[in-house]
Amino acid sequence: MPRGAALLFAPVDKRAFGAAIGSATGLFLFLATAFVLVASPNDSQGLALLSEYFAGYSITWPGAFIGFAWGVAIGFCAGWFVAFTRNLVLAVSLFIIRTRAELAETRDFLDHI
Repeated sequence: MPRGAALLFAPVDKRAFGAAIGSATGLFLFLATAFVLVASPNDSQGLALLSEYFAGYSITWPGAFIGFAWGVAIGFCAGWFVAFTRNLVLAVSLFIIRTRAELAETRDFLDHI
């Protein structure tokens, strides 16, 4: 099997993928809050709705750090679940393909006895 194909079917590390998605989500939430604070602190209707989902979050500098923490936590859980699901679907698919190939290969086994 070529190296590229082997990498295609390699399982994704759930912790690493979760950490990557979590850090990106947390950083995005922090930067979005910081941008609203710097650009137009009075016009933050859309971003302020996140306080309904994230306890302690508000459009303030401490709220930006709380949003970062919530983003890391939620992003980690989402990334871990996506990697887990991808690995599971890939493993089941490869098992089914391999089993069908083995059955097709030995279908006429009894004809040779």
